[in-house]
Amino acid sequence: MCEDKTPRIYIACLEAYSKGVLHGAWLDCNQGIENIWKGIDEVLRTSPVLGAEDWAIHSYENWQGISIGEYESIERVAELAELLQVHGRAFAAYYNYYGSDASLAGFQECYEGKYESEEDFAYSIWYELGKLKLLETWGILDIYIDWEAVARDLFIDSYFSVETGYKEVYVFNRY
Repeated sequence: MCEDKTPRIYIACLEAYSKGVLHGAWLDCNQGIENIWKGIDEVLRTSPVLGAEDWAIHSYENWQGISIGEYESIERVAELAELLQVHGRAFAAYYNYYGSDASLAGFQECYEGKYESEEDFAYSIWYELGKLKLLETWGILDIYIDWEAVARDLFIDSYFSVETGYKEVYVFNRY
């Protein structure tokens, strides 16, 4: 397994595979579409089977939970790798929720941020809207607010979250 966290795919020559010979290469998916295609061409060119033309993705690593299909388009693979490089686990969480319908525009439109919990997000919203300051002027301390209940109400229909680790929650709006 690769030490760095670069999304990679293993390209296998199908003609060699059907003859019982494992021939392929791991390709870095952050190198751009053209370079990925060059890597695929190199795998086929160096195949032990002359004139090999068919290939498939037989494995993948460092995709942060995103599944890559055997015949996923190279364009989509490169796009997903770039989105992971720019947005990291937040995009992976979004993609795993929406699947193949996930897009950069959709992600940018609904991503709210990373929080420790849904309650932390609810507190943050109240703070940003000035509701906590308002409570303070009335002499009400925020410790009297049931943040779990506030979060539950927010997440019933307006938001959803994806928990990816301890105190690691990515929040998205449903609009």
